[in-house]
Amino acid sequence: MQRTLKSTISFSGVGLHSGKPVTMKLNPAPAGRGIWFRRTDLPFRDSLIPARWDAVNQSPLCTKIENTAGESLSTIEHVMAALAGCGVTNAVIDVDGPEVPILDGSAAAFVRGMMQCGFTDQNAPLRALKILKPVEFRTGAARTAAWARLDPATRLTIEFHIDFDDAAIGVQHKTLNMSNGSFVRELCDSRTFCRKADVDAMREQGLALGGTYENAVVVDGADVLSPGGLRHADEAVRHKMLDALGDLMLAGAPILGRYTGHRAGHGITNSLLRAVFADQSNYEWVICDAETCAQLPGAGLHPGEIPAACVA
Repeated sequence: MQRTLKSTISFSGVGLHSGKPVTMKLNPAPAGRGIWFRRTDLPFRDSLIPARWDAVNQSPLCTKIENTAGESLSTIEHVMAALAGCGVTNAVIDVDGPEVPILDGSAAAFVRGMMQCGFTDQNAPLRALKILKPVEFRTGAARTAAWARLDPATRLTIEFHIDFDDAAIGVQHKTLNMSNGSFVRELCDSRTFCRKADVDAMREQGLALGGTYENAVVVDGADVLSPGGLRHADEAVRHKMLDALGDLMLAGAPILGRYTGHRAGHGITNSLLRAVFADQSNYEWVICDAETCAQLPGAGLHPGEIPAACVA
Protein backbone atom coordinates (compact mmCIF):
# COMPACT_ATOMS: atom_id res chain seq x y z
CA MET A 1 0.00 0.00 0.00
CA GLN A 2 0.98 3.66 -0.34
CA ARG A 3 2.52 5.66 2.51
CA THR A 4 2.71 9.26 3.69
CA LEU A 5 3.91 11.08 6.82
CA LYS A 6 1.84 11.39 9.97
CA SER A 7 2.52 15.13 10.25
CA THR A 8 4.64 17.99 8.88
CA ILE A 9 8.40 17.98 9.56
CA SER A 10 10.67 21.04 9.23
CA PHE A 11 14.37 21.25 8.41
CA SER A 12 16.59 24.33 8.32
CA GLY A 13 20.08 24.74 6.95
CA VAL A 14 21.95 26.35 4.09
CA GLY A 15 21.97 25.66 0.37
CA LEU A 16 25.11 23.90 -0.82
CA HIS A 17 25.65 26.19 -3.79
CA SER A 18 24.34 29.53 -2.53
CA GLY A 19 25.33 29.24 1.11
CA LYS A 20 22.07 31.03 1.98
CA PRO A 21 19.64 29.92 4.72
CA VAL A 22 16.79 27.70 3.55
CA THR A 23 13.87 26.02 5.32
CA MET A 24 12.12 22.92 4.06
CA LYS A 25 8.88 21.29 5.25
CA LEU A 26 7.80 17.74 4.44
CA ASN A 27 4.00 17.60 4.44
CA PRO A 28 1.64 14.59 4.30
CA ALA A 29 -0.25 14.14 1.04
CA PRO A 30 -3.25 12.05 -0.01
CA ALA A 31 -2.92 8.69 -1.74
CA GLY A 32 -2.06 8.98 -5.41
CA ARG A 33 -0.49 12.44 -5.06
CA GLY A 34 3.10 11.32 -5.49
CA ILE A 35 6.07 13.50 -4.52
CA TRP A 36 5.93 17.21 -5.37
CA PHE A 37 8.07 20.17 -4.35
CA ARG A 38 6.63 23.65 -3.82
CA ARG A 39 8.73 26.84 -3.90
CA THR A 40 7.11 28.94 -1.16
CA ASP A 41 9.30 31.91 -2.09
CA LEU A 42 7.38 32.17 -5.40
CA PRO A 43 3.84 32.91 -4.20
CA PHE A 44 2.56 34.49 -7.41
CA ARG A 45 4.14 32.08 -9.87
CA ASP A 46 3.79 28.42 -10.77
CA SER A 47 5.61 27.09 -7.73
CA LEU A 48 4.82 23.34 -7.92
CA ILE A 49 7.56 21.14 -9.36
CA PRO A 50 7.08 17.40 -9.87
CA ALA A 51 9.70 15.00 -8.53
CA ARG A 52 9.84 13.12 -11.80
CA TRP A 53 12.52 11.93 -14.23
CA ASP A 54 11.24 14.05 -17.11
CA ALA A 55 11.36 17.23 -15.00
CA VAL A 56 15.12 16.90 -14.47
CA ASN A 57 17.26 19.68 -15.93
CA GLN A 58 20.60 17.90 -15.87
CA SER A 59 23.34 19.49 -13.79
CA PRO A 60 26.84 18.05 -13.17
CA LEU A 61 26.83 18.70 -9.42
CA CYS A 62 23.35 17.72 -8.23
CA THR A 63 19.86 16.72 -9.28
CA LYS A 64 17.84 19.73 -10.41
CA ILE A 65 14.16 19.65 -11.37
CA GLU A 66 12.21 22.27 -13.29
CA ASN A 67 8.53 22.77 -14.08
CA THR A 68 7.03 23.89 -17.39
CA ALA A 69 7.09 27.52 -16.22
CA GLY A 70 10.87 27.36 -15.78
CA GLU A 71 10.87 27.39 -11.97
CA SER A 72 13.51 25.05 -10.58
CA LEU A 73 14.83 23.41 -7.43
CA SER A 74 18.29 21.93 -6.90
CA THR A 75 19.95 19.29 -4.73
CA ILE A 76 16.87 17.14 -4.19
CA GLU A 77 18.69 13.79 -4.30
CA HIS A 78 19.29 13.27 -0.57
CA VAL A 79 15.73 13.93 0.55
CA MET A 80 14.46 11.84 -2.36
CA ALA A 81 16.69 8.97 -1.20
CA ALA A 82 15.33 9.32 2.33
CA LEU A 83 11.75 9.22 1.05
CA ALA A 84 12.50 6.12 -1.03
CA GLY A 85 14.37 4.44 1.80
CA CYS A 86 11.50 5.09 4.21
CA GLY A 87 8.87 4.00 1.72
CA VAL A 88 7.09 7.38 1.50
CA THR A 89 5.18 7.57 -1.77
CA ASN A 90 3.08 10.71 -1.20
CA ALA A 91 4.34 14.07 0.09
CA VAL A 92 4.35 17.78 -0.76
CA ILE A 93 7.65 19.40 0.16
CA ASP A 94 7.78 23.15 0.76
CA VAL A 95 11.12 24.90 0.21
CA ASP A 96 11.63 28.66 0.62
CA GLY A 97 14.47 28.93 -1.85
CA PRO A 98 16.02 27.46 -5.01
CA GLU A 99 17.72 24.48 -3.32
CA VAL A 100 17.15 21.92 -0.59
CA PRO A 101 19.24 22.42 2.58
CA ILE A 102 22.42 20.35 2.49
CA LEU A 103 22.47 19.68 6.28
CA ASP A 104 25.38 17.27 6.97
CA GLY A 105 25.71 16.15 3.35
CA SER A 106 23.88 12.86 3.90
CA ALA A 107 20.26 11.77 4.29
CA ALA A 108 20.60 11.06 8.02
CA ALA A 109 18.65 14.07 9.31
CA PHE A 110 15.81 13.45 6.88
CA VAL A 111 15.56 9.81 7.96
CA ARG A 112 15.71 10.76 11.64
CA GLY A 113 12.95 13.34 11.21
CA MET A 114 10.68 10.99 9.30
CA MET A 115 11.14 8.07 11.67
CA GLN A 116 10.46 10.29 14.68
CA CYS A 117 7.36 11.66 12.97
CA GLY A 118 6.07 8.27 11.89
CA PHE A 119 4.18 7.12 8.83
CA THR A 120 0.59 6.56 7.76
CA ASP A 121 -0.10 3.58 5.54
CA GLN A 122 -2.79 4.55 3.04
CA ASN A 123 -5.50 2.19 1.88
CA ALA A 124 -4.56 2.44 -1.79
CA PRO A 125 -2.70 0.01 -4.07
CA LEU A 126 0.97 0.68 -4.71
CA ARG A 127 2.33 0.29 -8.21
CA ALA A 128 5.94 -0.43 -9.08
CA LEU A 129 8.06 -0.10 -12.20
CA LYS A 130 9.09 -3.62 -13.24
CA ILE A 131 12.12 -3.78 -15.53
CA LEU A 132 11.55 -6.34 -18.29
CA LYS A 133 14.89 -6.36 -20.12
CA PRO A 134 18.39 -4.90 -19.72
CA VAL A 135 18.68 -1.16 -20.40
CA GLU A 136 22.00 0.68 -20.29
CA PHE A 137 23.26 4.23 -20.73
CA ARG A 138 26.99 4.72 -21.30
CA THR A 139 29.26 7.68 -21.96
CA GLY A 140 33.00 8.22 -22.39
CA ALA A 141 35.86 6.23 -23.90
CA ALA A 142 36.55 2.61 -22.98
CA ARG A 143 39.08 3.11 -20.17
CA THR A 144 37.23 6.04 -18.62
CA ALA A 145 33.68 5.01 -19.48
CA ALA A 146 30.89 5.83 -17.07
CA TRP A 147 27.65 3.89 -17.27
CA ALA A 148 24.54 2.72 -15.49
CA ARG A 149 22.32 -0.25 -16.19
CA LEU A 150 18.99 -1.68 -15.08
CA ASP A 151 18.35 -5.42 -15.33
CA PRO A 152 15.23 -7.43 -14.51
CA ALA A 153 14.90 -8.54 -10.87
CA THR A 154 12.15 -9.21 -8.36
CA ARG A 155 13.38 -6.53 -5.96
CA LEU A 156 15.65 -3.48 -6.04
CA THR A 157 19.37 -4.17 -5.78
CA ILE A 158 22.01 -1.47 -6.18
CA GLU A 159 25.58 -2.22 -7.19
CA PHE A 160 28.14 0.55 -7.56
CA HIS A 161 31.79 0.84 -8.52
CA ILE A 162 33.99 3.94 -8.24
CA ASP A 163 37.64 4.55 -9.05
CA PHE A 164 39.43 7.73 -7.91
CA ASP A 165 43.12 8.63 -8.02
CA ASP A 166 43.00 9.99 -4.46
CA ALA A 167 44.22 7.26 -2.10
CA ALA A 168 41.66 8.30 0.51
CA ILE A 169 38.97 7.01 -1.88
CA GLY A 170 40.66 4.76 -4.45
CA VAL A 171 38.69 1.84 -5.86
CA GLN A 172 35.49 0.95 -4.03
CA HIS A 173 32.72 -1.50 -4.85
CA LYS A 174 29.54 -2.39 -2.99
CA THR A 175 26.30 -4.29 -3.66
CA LEU A 176 23.17 -4.11 -1.51
CA ASN A 177 19.78 -5.71 -1.63
CA MET A 178 17.68 -2.65 -0.79
CA SER A 179 14.88 -4.62 0.88
CA ASN A 180 13.76 -4.24 4.47
CA GLY A 181 15.49 -1.09 5.63
CA SER A 182 18.93 -1.61 4.05
CA PHE A 183 19.04 2.04 3.04
CA VAL A 184 18.49 3.23 6.60
CA ARG A 185 21.00 0.79 8.11
CA GLU A 186 23.72 0.93 5.47
CA LEU A 187 23.59 4.11 3.40
CA CYS A 188 21.65 7.03 4.85
CA ASP A 189 24.47 8.49 6.98
CA SER A 190 27.06 8.50 4.18
CA ARG A 191 28.05 12.03 3.16
CA THR A 192 28.80 13.60 -0.17
CA PHE A 193 32.52 13.73 -0.92
CA CYS A 194 34.89 15.79 -3.00
CA ARG A 195 38.55 16.56 -3.53
CA LYS A 196 40.04 19.70 -2.02
CA ALA A 197 41.25 20.80 -5.46
CA ASP A 198 37.69 20.56 -6.78
CA VAL A 199 36.37 22.58 -3.81
CA ASP A 200 38.92 25.33 -4.49
CA ALA A 201 38.01 25.38 -8.19
CA MET A 202 34.27 25.55 -7.48
CA ARG A 203 34.74 28.37 -5.00
CA GLU A 204 36.64 30.36 -7.61
CA GLN A 205 33.61 29.94 -9.92
CA GLY A 206 31.17 31.03 -7.21
CA LEU A 207 29.88 27.48 -6.66
CA ALA A 208 29.49 25.36 -3.52
CA LEU A 209 29.48 28.47 -1.34
CA GLY A 210 27.62 26.56 1.39
CA GLY A 211 30.03 23.64 1.36
CA THR A 212 32.14 23.06 4.48
CA TYR A 213 34.22 20.30 6.01
CA GLU A 214 31.16 19.62 8.18
CA ASN A 215 28.74 18.81 5.34
CA ALA A 216 31.04 16.90 3.00
CA VAL A 217 33.93 14.49 3.17
CA VAL A 218 36.84 16.48 1.72
CA VAL A 219 39.93 14.53 0.70
CA ASP A 220 43.39 15.59 -0.43
CA GLY A 221 45.38 12.65 -1.75
CA ALA A 222 45.54 10.12 1.08
CA ASP A 223 44.25 12.57 3.68
CA VAL A 224 40.67 13.02 4.89
CA LEU A 225 40.38 16.68 5.89
CA SER A 226 36.88 16.60 7.41
CA PRO A 227 36.81 16.49 11.25
CA GLY A 228 36.21 13.03 12.63
CA GLY A 229 37.28 11.29 9.45
CA LEU A 230 35.08 8.76 7.71
CA ARG A 231 31.86 7.25 9.03
CA HIS A 232 32.56 4.13 6.93
CA ALA A 233 35.77 2.98 5.27
CA ASP A 234 33.80 2.89 2.01
CA GLU A 235 31.69 5.97 2.70
CA ALA A 236 32.28 7.33 -0.80
CA VAL A 237 30.71 4.41 -2.67
CA ARG A 238 27.90 4.25 -0.11
CA HIS A 239 27.08 7.88 -0.84
CA LYS A 240 27.03 7.20 -4.58
CA MET A 241 24.50 4.44 -3.88
CA LEU A 242 22.46 6.89 -1.78
CA ASP A 243 22.44 9.34 -4.69
CA ALA A 244 21.43 6.58 -7.09
CA LEU A 245 18.44 5.60 -4.95
CA GLY A 246 17.31 9.24 -4.79
CA ASP A 247 17.63 9.64 -8.54
CA LEU A 248 15.83 6.34 -9.22
CA MET A 249 12.95 7.57 -7.01
CA LEU A 250 12.23 10.03 -9.81
CA ALA A 251 10.75 7.12 -11.77
CA GLY A 252 7.61 7.96 -9.78
CA ALA A 253 7.34 4.56 -8.13
CA PRO A 254 9.52 1.87 -6.54
CA ILE A 255 11.64 -0.02 -9.08
CA LEU A 256 11.77 -3.80 -9.34
CA GLY A 257 15.15 -4.28 -10.97
CA ARG A 258 18.89 -4.41 -10.44
CA TYR A 259 20.75 -1.11 -10.86
CA THR A 260 24.47 -1.19 -11.61
CA GLY A 261 26.51 2.01 -11.71
CA HIS A 262 30.13 2.38 -12.82
CA ARG A 263 31.54 5.87 -12.23
CA ALA A 264 27.97 7.04 -12.71
CA GLY A 265 26.53 10.34 -11.52
CA HIS A 266 23.18 12.11 -11.43
CA GLY A 267 23.08 12.80 -15.16
CA ILE A 268 23.85 9.21 -16.12
CA THR A 269 21.16 7.78 -13.83
CA ASN A 270 18.61 10.24 -15.21
CA SER A 271 19.65 9.37 -18.77
CA LEU A 272 19.16 5.71 -17.88
CA LEU A 273 15.59 6.39 -16.72
CA ARG A 274 14.93 8.30 -19.92
CA ALA A 275 16.20 5.32 -21.90
CA VAL A 276 13.89 3.00 -19.94
CA PHE A 277 10.81 5.11 -20.60
CA ALA A 278 11.70 5.68 -24.25
CA ASP A 279 10.65 2.12 -25.11
CA GLN A 280 7.53 0.59 -23.56
CA SER A 281 8.92 -2.90 -24.06
CA ASN A 282 11.54 -2.10 -21.39
CA TYR A 283 9.09 -2.02 -18.49
CA GLU A 284 5.60 -2.54 -17.17
CA TRP A 285 3.63 -1.05 -14.30
CA VAL A 286 2.58 -3.68 -11.76
CA ILE A 287 0.47 -3.53 -8.61
CA CYS A 288 2.49 -4.70 -5.62
CA ASP A 289 1.05 -7.66 -3.73
CA ALA A 290 1.80 -8.19 -0.03
CA GLU A 291 4.92 -10.25 -0.75
CA THR A 292 6.37 -7.57 -3.04
CA CYS A 293 5.54 -4.75 -0.61
CA ALA A 294 7.42 -6.63 2.10
CA GLN A 295 10.59 -6.52 -0.05
CA LEU A 296 10.55 -2.78 -0.79
CA PRO A 297 13.18 -0.43 0.71
CA GLY A 298 10.79 1.13 3.25
CA ALA A 299 9.42 -2.12 4.66
CA GLY A 300 10.55 -3.43 8.03
CA LEU A 301 12.12 -0.23 9.35
CA HIS A 302 13.16 -0.38 13.00
CA PRO A 303 14.49 2.63 14.99
CA GLY A 304 17.04 0.45 16.76
CA GLU A 305 18.83 -0.29 13.48
CA ILE A 306 19.52 3.24 12.31
CA PRO A 307 23.14 4.54 12.39
CA ALA A 308 24.51 6.77 15.14
CA ALA A 309 24.40 9.79 12.82
CA CYS A 310 20.62 9.44 12.65
CA VAL A 311 20.04 9.27 16.39
CA ALA A 312 22.51 11.97 17.40
